[in-house]
Amino acid sequence: MKVAIKTVLFLCTGNYYRSRFAEELFNARAPDIIPDWRAASRALAIEMGSSNRGPISLHALAGLAERNIFPLEPYRNPLQCTEDDLDLADHIVALQKSEHLPLLAQRFPHMSDCVEYWNVQDIGQETPEQALGEITRNVEILIDRLSQAASSPS
Repeated sequence: MKVAIKTVLFLCTGNYYRSRFAEELFNARAPDIIPDWRAASRALAIEMGSSNRGPISLHALAGLAERNIFPLEPYRNPLQCTEDDLDLADHIVALQKSEHLPLLAQRFPHMSDCVEYWNVQDIGQETPEQALGEITRNVEILIDRLSQAASSPS
C-alpha cells in the first residue's frame, strides 16, 4: 500500500530566509519520525525581497550547516505562494503573525484563519541565532505534534 505524502507549507515574506530554513530543517528531521510528511515553503510577498541576494539567505545556509543539514535545493530561487500551494497543503505555518496575517488577509483572505502563526522575527529585529533557534524549537514541536496526531486513534 502506497502512503500519501502530506505537506507542511512554511510561509514568510520573501521565501529567502525563515521559511527556507524551516523547510530544509523539517525535511531533514521529519523522515525518521513522520515519514509521510514533507515540507515546502513559499513567499507571501516576493516583491518585498528585492534586496535579497542569491537564491537563499547565507544566514539560513550557515544555520543549516551548524546543524549538519545540507539543503536539498540550495539553488532554488524563492517562490511566490499561489492558491494551489495553499489548497494542496495539509498544514500551513506562517513564520511571523504580525507580519504575515495582514499579507494573507489581503492576498488570500479565505485562508488567514487556516494558518498556524509563529512569532519569529526577521533580520533586523532578531539575530539569526535567535530566529533560527526559535524556528528549530518550533519545527521540533511541530514534528512531535504531527507524530502524536498520526499515532492517536481516529
